[in-house]
Amino acid sequence: MRSRQSVEPHATRPATAHVVVLGNEKGGSGKSTTAMHVAVALMNVGQRVATIDLDSRQRSLTRYLENRRSWARHARIALKVPTHFCVARGSALRLDENEAIEFAGFAEAIGAVERSHDFVVVDTPGTDSYLTRLAHSMADTLITPLNDSFVDLDVIGTVDPGTYAVTGESHYATMVRDARRQRRIVDGTRMDWIVVRNRLSMLGSRNKHLVGEGLAELAARLGFRCPMGLRSG
Repeated sequence: MRSRQSVEPHATRPATAHVVVLGNEKGGSGKSTTAMHVAVALMNVGQRVATIDLDSRQRSLTRYLENRRSWARHARIALKVPTHFCVARGSALRLDENEAIEFAGFAEAIGAVERSHDFVVVDTPGTDSYLTRLAHSMADTLITPLNDSFVDLDVIGTVDPGTYAVTGESHYATMVRDARRQRRIVDGTRMDWIVVRNRLSMLGSRNKHLVGEGLAELAARLGFRCPMGLRSG
């Protein structure tokens, strides 16, 4: 059963580093790829960047960085690589013990870079978990990659199957609202939520137009930004 315990109210966010969290409760949306692009882009403009992989089972971001280091050595090219951490999941028998282990691992990673780096980019699992909620509660900027389809749009909002009109908010949007509320209570900060349409087709389509309309309506309701999307291929 997933954890419904709220994140500790005394959880300390970085004093200086800007925390960018990649989040979406649906797998395959492009979180790890986007996290890598964000980290590299920030390093290329001179920012000191650390990355944290909270999906220790999949380890997509961790493997990205391992492969980047290996290829750079093989090609004898000096590629920028962020300071990286991979936080292990708890493996105790009790839920509260697992959450304590995971909280300590995440806090240790944050504490190691909070005053020495400009940005911390956090990649989260594609599930509702304690670590996912903890990371969202500490985000200064939340980036949600979303494949350009109604299947993925359902993570944020419900849509009438006949009219394609937005009828409500979905589970992930509710979780983000709770995280934003907690941030305001803890330190008065308003989280900047950015939803990025991923794998956009080069060709226009009615489906693409309808998804765009749905996102625009949800953006007005939920208070996120929806910049130009990322094209496929």
